This record gives sequence, structure tokens and C-alpha cells, in this order.
Amino acid sequence: MGKDKSDKGGNKSVVNSLGDYLKEQRLAARLSLRQLADQVGVSNPYLSQIERGLRKPSAEVLQQLARALRVSAEQLYVRAGMVHPDTEQAGSVELAVLADTGLTERQKQSLLDVYASFLALNDHLGQSPDKSPDQSS
Repeated sequence: MGKDKSDKGGNKSVVNSLGDYLKEQRLAARLSLRQLADQVGVSNPYLSQIERGLRKPSAEVLQQLARALRVSAEQLYVRAGMVHPDTEQAGSVELAVLADTGLTERQKQSLLDVYASFLALNDHLGQSPDKSPDQSS
């Protein structure tokens, strides 16, 4: 029997798949864990924890990893569960928030949470984004 990691936490499998993907890309680039950590500006143990699915990196770290591994930052955001590939418009809004250097990580996460809640509410109410709800109170 292989390494079967059960999904006990809702986000655990997302983090594991991100870690597996990062390790795969690092090995393909022929980089050691230490070399990649140095390029990204994080500690070797921290990067190891990300690869093993024990830690979830910030958007900034993902951006640095994408640059060092020469992969799409958007792809890493999707694998990390920060961006949902459902719609192009939603993805572009999320990417814009994540790429904004004027915001802290906490502010970025708060904006993404609010945005996701609005999308979920509209979906639940069956409202189309093209139609504006009656705003008279």
C-alpha cells in the first residue's frame, strides 16, 4: 500500500497537492531544497514543510516560488486554493488582489473572503452578475 494521505481537514489535500507539485517542479528544475529556498528567500525547513503539506505559503511566497521555478503564479494560487478556476472573471479579480503589493497578506485574505462570500450569495440567490438587483430600499 502506497502513501495514502486521507483528507481529514478540508484544505489538507489542496495543500498536499501543492506541495507535491512544487517538489515535482523543483526536481524537474534540478534544484535542491536549499537552492530553491535561497532563491525564494525562505528557510530550508519552511520550504520542506510546504512541500510536505504541513504549511500553507502566503501569496508572496507562491509568487517567488513561481518565479524561481518558472511556472505560472496563477497555477500555484489555484493549487493552493487561493484562486478558484471556475470563472475567468473571478480568477482575474483574485489574481489582482493577490498581486497587489500595497496590501498586507491579512488584507488580501480578507478581500478574497469577502469576494468569495458575495459570489456564493449571488449563486445561492440565483442572481446573474449581469443583472443588477433592485437597489431601492
